[in-house]
Amino acid sequence: MTKKVLLLHGWGGSDAPHWQSYIASQLAKDYGYVNFLHFSDVDKPNLGVWMSELHLTLEEFKPDIVICHSLANTLWFHMCNAKPMRVIETLYLIAPPSMECKVEELSEFFPVQTPKNLYAKDSFLVSSTNDPYMSELEVNGLQEKLNIPMKTLLNAGHINSDSGYGKWEWFLEQVKNQTLDIS
Repeated sequence: MTKKVLLLHGWGGSDAPHWQSYIASQLAKDYGYVNFLHFSDVDKPNLGVWMSELHLTLEEFKPDIVICHSLANTLWFHMCNAKPMRVIETLYLIAPPSMECKVEELSEFFPVQTPKNLYAKDSFLVSSTNDPYMSELEVNGLQEKLNIPMKTLLNAGHINSDSGYGKWEWFLEQVKNQTLDIS
């Protein structure tokens, strides 16, 4: 893989054994170009700081593929709504939280508007039937508004290490192929 891959974690980070750490290490092991951005103050995120850090990384790293997990999806939406960005090849939105999330520590991130433009040639959404941060009804509504393909995982929780998503071979293959097998 010769594409530049940027992984964006959510609230609390995505340290090992989280699947984002796994994906980053596997891509790097195969001499891939990977940036696993570590945002400031992961336990008490600041929207302005995170937007600045992401903006700088997008300008310097110029990724082809961006993989968002959890709060990073919301951050991406804010970036899309703020000003035009360089279009990337592929965007993966994994386990986004509700657009009206009520977690106190994250209050400045919400509510967020669904962006009209994701600044990606191809975008894919991966959700779970029992994500505690976004109901199936909400994620189906988001998918409809974004008008992008979606794969729903059965009982995958928030699609993180707490729900068993550490080594995630299926998703690694999707990233390597820049696709989303929704079957």
